[in-house]
Amino acid sequence: METPGTRVLLSQSEETLDSPLPSESINSPLPNLTPRHQELIATPCGPIKRWSELSSPVKIYFCVTILSLLSVIGLTVENLFQQKDEDFTVSLIQIIGLVFCIYYVSRGILQENRQELVVFVLSIALVMLRSVINFTVLPAKQKPALLARFVLILLVGAFDVSCAVILIQSESRMAFRVGGALESLQAQYFMLNLCFSMLTFDLQAQLCLCVLLLTTTREISSLHSVFLAAGICWAILKVACGIIAILKELKPLAWIFVIQNLPEVAYLAYLLYAVITEWGQGNSYALEAAIITCSCISVMIKSVLFWALFHVYQSFGQGLRERMFSSYGRID
Repeated sequence: METPGTRVLLSQSEETLDSPLPSESINSPLPNLTPRHQELIATPCGPIKRWSELSSPVKIYFCVTILSLLSVIGLTVENLFQQKDEDFTVSLIQIIGLVFCIYYVSRGILQENRQELVVFVLSIALVMLRSVINFTVLPAKQKPALLARFVLILLVGAFDVSCAVILIQSESRMAFRVGGALESLQAQYFMLNLCFSMLTFDLQAQLCLCVLLLTTTREISSLHSVFLAAGICWAILKVACGIIAILKELKPLAWIFVIQNLPEVAYLAYLLYAVITEWGQGNSYALEAAIITCSCISVMIKSVLFWALFHVYQSFGQGLRERMFSSYGRID
């Protein structure tokens, strides 16, 4: 028989066994909220996904897209010097766009960058539209010889666009993998990516505008030509300055980047004024329309760029740079 004292001791010992020990509570696993850097590859522009991480369909799409872009670039270069006037200018601008498309689709897939995939889709759609227009205006005798090339461009372009749209609609986890579970860092990473993309779009727009003016404006002065050629170097230098500023979180360099944009904005305003005042004096409205369109697109890009840069500038020093690069030992 158990005495009352023994029963009390037994109940106390059972409660002691049921209650968690301090060492067990200390050693219990905690949720891992750190970014999964180990599965990403370090690049100067931020982490990217490993090739082995991509699914087989995405790998096939990536390879087919790169090969198709290189093929179209080769065909465009082959026909470039056989064209004149406006066709030559459009082909040159198309080559610039296709080169940027290789960068867009690479970054869009490896960094899950949605806005660059959207621009990639628009660029491919423009290439397809130009192919349709060129094939439509061809003489009937030349159409059979170019029919196979025309159909191939449309099929490959439709494939590229369709797969890119699927990727755009798929779920993106890159912000979580880089910024961790903190929504503030995820938002900062999104704004940094947007700012980075706008820098690239701005560079493409500036290059296309300079090429458009240099190759189609016959009455341009030698001084203006030198000014435009220097503008290409200025645009590249400005974008490099902006990229370093946002990745290194250097506030003085960010202000220098903003100041570098002021001459471009002033030139765009002058260009729009000059085109509007001389509207209709030439034989074709295509040049004027192209300049106005390119200038307006450039202004829109700069507006979004400054808005994104303002938010990125405010997040300097809040830990995003450490999250992006510290695991790689690239902070300097």
